Amino acid sequence: MIRDQETINILLDTLRRFVRERLVPREAEVSDTDAIPADVVAGMKELGLFGLSIPEEFGGMGLSMEEEVLAGFEITWASPAFRSLMATNNGIGAQGIVIDGTPEQQQRYLPRLATGEIIGSFCLTEPDSGSDAASLRTSARRDGDSYVLNGTKRFITNAPEAGIYTVMARSSDVPGADGISAFIVERGTPGLSLGHVDAKMGHKGSHTCDVIFEDCRIPAANLIGGKEGVGFKTAMKVLDKGRLNIAAASVGAAQRMLFDAVNYARERKQFGKPIGDFQLIQAMLADSKTEIYAARSMLLDAARRRDDGHNVNLEAACAKMFASEMCGRVADRAVQIFGGAGYLAEYGIERLYRDVRLFRIYEGTTQIQQIVIARELIRNGVE
Repeated sequence: MIRDQETINILLDTLRRFVRERLVPREAEVSDTDAIPADVVAGMKELGLFGLSIPEEFGGMGLSMEEEVLAGFEITWASPAFRSLMATNNGIGAQGIVIDGTPEQQQRYLPRLATGEIIGSFCLTEPDSGSDAASLRTSARRDGDSYVLNGTKRFITNAPEAGIYTVMARSSDVPGADGISAFIVERGTPGLSLGHVDAKMGHKGSHTCDVIFEDCRIPAANLIGGKEGVGFKTAMKVLDKGRLNIAAASVGAAQRMLFDAVNYARERKQFGKPIGDFQLIQAMLADSKTEIYAARSMLLDAARRRDDGHNVNLEAACAKMFASEMCGRVADRAVQIFGGAGYLAEYGIERLYRDVRLFRIYEGTTQIQQIVIARELIRNGVE
């Protein structure tokens, strides 16, 4: 774990240069081709970006949650597609193994996830179960020293590129969450297939698709943690961390859009002076800065609490909800400040506007965060 402040500052400075010199100039290319160039991926691997949160003993950097959030602010200065490719290795695609995996599972998969040799993917959502994840139908039937999986997962980030899939499946007749277990399924396993790549509103270069299991037989040793019935708990632990990462992405993207909006307001002239001199433009800039500052502060507090060993289910939901909604408001103001130019692909702000809309949906919609927050308050009261 990186604890020396000078070391983390060097990492953040390196990230900042890499993102602004190598990633930002390629954003339009990624959007046009719907692919991240191979040389960019190689650069991300060289910097160790696929292993930011994976423990050092498995070849990662072992960043604390606070350090990971700070890195996230820098990474998401560029198009969210770049973050998406490596995010599952640092988050939902690997954390189930980091948190609850057996020593054998950790040793087999984490070193390759840390280097980016393989991409991890997290399979929870289904055609008929999204927010109501405990109602999932994908089944895992024990058959000797194997499990046989059947079902379909939907909207699975990085599924087309993934080398392993963390799959939540119902392993018993116990209703609800207690009947769900987590499994590792390797790419190429017979009975595993992928649907067509989804055409999305934004996030070009980041791919999702269905993951389909038809009598897909995997070793019983691929049951995460070696115990049935704890998969849903694993998923929820993973999602708490994922929500903090989405909040960080929201803050990073909002900072970028505000930067672009401020520069445009300085340069664009109307009525003989820069539009930044007009108070209504200034109000949108001021509101955006204030909300970014609030989200950043909230998120860093939640990250520090997690690092101190506290349960941050409530704080993660608060941070994810506020930061993602904030990012949407900043995006809308930025387009408004750009005016007609903001509606044109040439300026890029419309692309970011479309990209950040997803932040309010995945890792739990805003409405799910509200439910989580309210339930925590009813259960535990107010401090």
